[in-house]
Amino acid sequence: MPRPVIGICTPLEPARWGVWSLDAFLLPRNYVDAVHRAGAMALLLAPDPALVAEPDEILDRIDGLMLAGGADIDPGSYGAAAHPLTIGSVPVRDAFEIALVRRALERDLPVLGICRGMQILNVARGGTLHQHLPEIVGHDEHRRVLGTFEGADHDVGLQPGSLAARAAGEELHATKSHHHQGVDRVGDGLVVTGRASIDELPEAIELPGNAFALGVQWHPEADETSRLIGALVEHVAGRVG
Repeated sequence: MPRPVIGICTPLEPARWGVWSLDAFLLPRNYVDAVHRAGAMALLLAPDPALVAEPDEILDRIDGLMLAGGADIDPGSYGAAAHPLTIGSVPVRDAFEIALVRRALERDLPVLGICRGMQILNVARGGTLHQHLPEIVGHDEHRRVLGTFEGADHDVGLQPGSLAARAAGEELHATKSHHHQGVDRVGDGLVVTGRASIDELPEAIELPGNAFALGVQWHPEADETSRLIGALVEHVAGRVG
């Protein structure tokens, strides 16, 4: 039987290889490795303005959608002015991912949003973000050192019976964290089903009524013991099998 196909939205970032310095569509390998370990095929989805208008063209070709981490979302996407520490936004990526996730939710296509991807899920439903968490929570525990998960582990309490708890396989889940923004106003229809043990920040959101629509603020792709991506693939395989 063919493997299920998980489409992963791909960041647009400056990159250097050999003598070249150019913008590139880049995705950390651990996202793809996690999908492969779970028994699915990974299809990288580069931002495409044509798909903003017609997202079904690509959604028809995948069995599940994953929204990866990356740069801060353009605050204009949720009607806010930019904070001085909101940097690196790529509006073309934001528009692409928001269009895809809105339509995927309408179709009840399985969706997993990771870190920035959880924030995209929230913004796509009309929610807003805190643009610099240390000013809100009073600490830097969610992103201690730029470019590493070292020392940034913390537990997240997951609501009993929630999709988040079922996917993680437990109600108190150890996570790898690297973010300085987070959910402020929760998007329409979404419910918070996980909160950080250190400050009660929302760290898991889901859309009741959809079979699998989940956003998590942590990075399961960076933890080979995590069940989250495997849970997405298992759900998708059950739908297409």
